[in-house]
Amino acid sequence: MFEPFSSGYYLGRLYVEPYEGDRAVMHRAEHEQVNQQLYDGQGDGPLVMKIGSAHVPVHGADDVPGRTVGLPESVLEATGVDNPPTLREVLLAKADRATQLLGIDPADGDGPAGF
Repeated sequence: MFEPFSSGYYLGRLYVEPYEGDRAVMHRAEHEQVNQQLYDGQGDGPLVMKIGSAHVPVHGADDVPGRTVGLPESVLEATGVDNPPTLREVLLAKADRATQLLGIDPADGDGPAGF
């Protein structure tokens, strides 16, 4: 699903679509698989994806199709994705980069969408 891209990211292609929930999600089994393979099974915390122009914490959910990331309307707007659902290239932050991004304080005004 994802392949090495740079020192801080993996590259993948997922469908991006609106989601009625309050946080970004992907199919739970795929979330767990990616977490195990690329984050060395460091828990079930969020995966951090760069979608469009925003970094987004992505959680697992059972009500999302495979190879899809569902975004709440506010997060979808922050990414700059037009005309969803659409197949998009997304960047998945590597474990150390994700930890760094999750530590950003959104109150600073520079935080990623959804953190």
